[in-house]
Amino acid sequence: MPEADGGLDERHEVKFAAYATEHAVLERWIHMHPAGFVCSYPNREVNNIYFDTFDYRAYAENVAGVSERSKVRYRWYGESREPDLGSLEIKQKRNYFGWKLRYPVNEKPYHNGYNWHDIRVAIRAQLPMDAQLWLHQNPLPIMLNRYERQYFATTDGSIRVTIDTNQRVFDQRIGNRPNFTHQAITQDTLVVEFKFSRPDRQDAVGILQDMPLRIGRHSKYMNAVRAISFA
Repeated sequence: MPEADGGLDERHEVKFAAYATEHAVLERWIHMHPAGFVCSYPNREVNNIYFDTFDYRAYAENVAGVSERSKVRYRWYGESREPDLGSLEIKQKRNYFGWKLRYPVNEKPYHNGYNWHDIRVAIRAQLPMDAQLWLHQNPLPIMLNRYERQYFATTDGSIRVTIDTNQRVFDQRIGNRPNFTHQAITQDTLVVEFKFSRPDRQDAVGILQDMPLRIGRHSKYMNAVRAISFA
């Protein structure tokens, strides 16, 4: 069975994007905010492989602003540049609310010399049937991205904030073997995301009123695809 991120309740997600030079300003705002944000988890490296259809359906749905859409990715944490123990995640969105289905992968899906077919077979072998179907319907590895993530939350944990910096993107469409070394050129940006449930929406709106960054649509996947497409 999948593990739902934060239970089955939908959560509201608000994203901000800014130049990396604004990192210090943002951190100071978080630490000094009267909502009492605290570090909720140690900093760590996040790694993702995004899968899509051959006609880039996930990308096209995002561009078109389709209200109900999904993305498929394999995520692991830590310094390993190669796919490690992690999970297949189905990130689903309906209007402004989103949730994730997470399917743990408890054996490393990559070994020296593996191509993308081998990796997908190794992941699929550890998944239940419904997750296998997601991977089957999204067979094309598009890109791998990495970034450093900081975690904050209000003292009661109702409103969570993450800051992602130092994003690196690697195009995976250039061959049948993973590309871990040839990095695409991307802007030096940071991404901030606020996450909260429906009942906490009003509190979150109050916190966001004096946010020192501009609210805007932002998708790491979308921006990464644009970067590798125009490289």
